[in-house]
Amino acid sequence: MKVLVTAFAMDAHFNGVVPLAWALRAAGHDVRVASQPALTDSITRAGLTAVPVGTDHQVQAAMGAMAPGVFALHRNPDYLENRPELLDLEFLEASTSMLTAAFYAQINNDSMIDEMVDFARWWHPDLVVWEPFTFAGAVAAQVTGAAQARLLWGPDLFLRVHDRFQQVLDEVPAERRDDALEEWLTWTLERHGAAFGPAVISGHWTIDQMPPSVRFATARPTVPMRFVPYNGPVPAVVPPWLRADPGRPRVLLTQGITERSTGFTGLPRAGELLAAIAELDAEVVATVKAEERDGLPPLPGNVRVVDSLSLHVVLPSCAAVVHHGGAGTWATAALHGVPQLALAWQWDDVFRAGQLEKLGAGIFLPPHGEGASAGRVRDRLAQVSAEPSFRQGAARIRAEMLRTPAPGAVVPTLEQLTARHRAPAGRGVRR
Repeated sequence: MKVLVTAFAMDAHFNGVVPLAWALRAAGHDVRVASQPALTDSITRAGLTAVPVGTDHQVQAAMGAMAPGVFALHRNPDYLENRPELLDLEFLEASTSMLTAAFYAQINNDSMIDEMVDFARWWHPDLVVWEPFTFAGAVAAQVTGAAQARLLWGPDLFLRVHDRFQQVLDEVPAERRDDALEEWLTWTLERHGAAFGPAVISGHWTIDQMPPSVRFATARPTVPMRFVPYNGPVPAVVPPWLRADPGRPRVLLTQGITERSTGFTGLPRAGELLAAIAELDAEVVATVKAEERDGLPPLPGNVRVVDSLSLHVVLPSCAAVVHHGGAGTWATAALHGVPQLALAWQWDDVFRAGQLEKLGAGIFLPPHGEGASAGRVRDRLAQVSAEPSFRQGAARIRAEMLRTPAPGAVVPTLEQLTARHRAPAGRGVRR
């Protein structure tokens, strides 16, 4: 097969597609990875073939201007629908409009979409695999008749919310229906002579890397696949100190915990937090970039500060990890059975953190307000690293993940689904 893998230019989102891209390549398929030019070096460093398309997105500028409104709008709704009345028509319309304008249309700018379509028309992929925000890949598949699959890096929260939106819209008069995402994709497809179809939002099927206990139930075709860590630009090197026995438990703080992390509104500053955690009888490893260390106070000898470290290298030796709740960190810790303290504050991060606590594999500590003081973080980290029940809960999630087929094992299923969904040559677009 010819397989076009697509992700917008952000390493954190690209990293999740690399293991499957290599599984397809190792099975003998011809794989290309298309993204904006800013991601080209990351793609080629991963040993994959890059297709630069369009101009680099400016989502940081757009979100910088709109972030206060975006985050204020999304702070209270219950995305898990325990209180579905919070996901009413007014909120869902506003949320979809804001995310489409400030995020989706920014990371999938017109030049990226146009050149992605041009490449697909020239190369004729059989299958397009797209990261779930990279609608440029979905458009290219729809225009050329390729089979298309969404590759998730976390719980399918955004599609779940859009499905809820469609349910609400079905209950209102046609003249009041206003789905900004569908309108944008319809307009974009019409520019390329194609019609909108539901696969442009949902794919023909979904490849889900979450363990079953953290996966949303769905009637859509889904291919479960085990998460395999890939840390992208961070070199995977085992440093000598990691092989030495520290003589005490080792805990890890990820790089997200810094003074410049915009996601940590209300969280203690890095220096204060490190000083508090250093009071534990533990070896504390913290990833903090060199340019962000100026504000750190003198730290005791049980604290090791490093620029970066591949998570799958260090986590197997850790008693616990404290992090911001991001998909890659959460899944890497889960795969290695490491208890987690998740300081999550938005969207799918909150769901993962909540499930972590529900499954007894860690603690969810929202970073806002007095509840996330440095002392509270220290005490919760001590609890999660010392109590055996958390290690047992983490082991159960690890066992779920290990029972899920690895990327290489799902390739035959993807071959079968591609043959079923791609448009026959010369027969036009399959919708």
